[in-house]
Amino acid sequence: MEDNFSPQESLQLIRSMISNAKSNLSENRFYFLMWGWVVFAAILVQFVLKVFLHSEYHYMVWLAVIPAVFITVWYSRKQDRGAAVKTFVGESMGNLWIGVGISFFVLSFILSSMGREGWLNAYPFFILFYGLGTFVSGRILRFRPLVIGGIINWVLACAAVFFPYDYQLVFAAVAILTSYIIPGHLLRTKQ
Repeated sequence: MEDNFSPQESLQLIRSMISNAKSNLSENRFYFLMWGWVVFAAILVQFVLKVFLHSEYHYMVWLAVIPAVFITVWYSRKQDRGAAVKTFVGESMGNLWIGVGISFFVLSFILSSMGREGWLNAYPFFILFYGLGTFVSGRILRFRPLVIGGIINWVLACAAVFFPYDYQLVFAAVAILTSYIIPGHLLRTKQ
């Protein structure tokens, strides 16, 4: 069955597709900024607690991720209810970040099984996953700042292995800044 569109209907379809793409960018902007700022703050607080205050419980800052998970689930469900149609871009982004999230969980489990020594080498791997997620997101969204942020993260992950744990935290903070926060703010200008 062949559909014949009038020129006006064709333009309306194109406008609708562009509107959906812009909506996806807006939705993704929320996730990049929320997770960017939560992780960035946690890394900096952990750095201060460990390096300057010598707290043995510096890692407890990561409990801040728990409310962020609930906010992400709530926001995602709210967006799904409001969406008339699921787009390929939206579904691809969701699947990508679910996979990255599961990979972070599995990596954390593996590192925990290695004891303290495992955690001393954690951040290059975390930075690697930040880079993977943002690079692929940038390619899906066709948004160069995310692609560049992903590439910068891969370079940072390679460089971080040559530094002790305390300074790997600084590499991770820079990674989050270049792959989540800056691109998240720039997504506004793309709309």
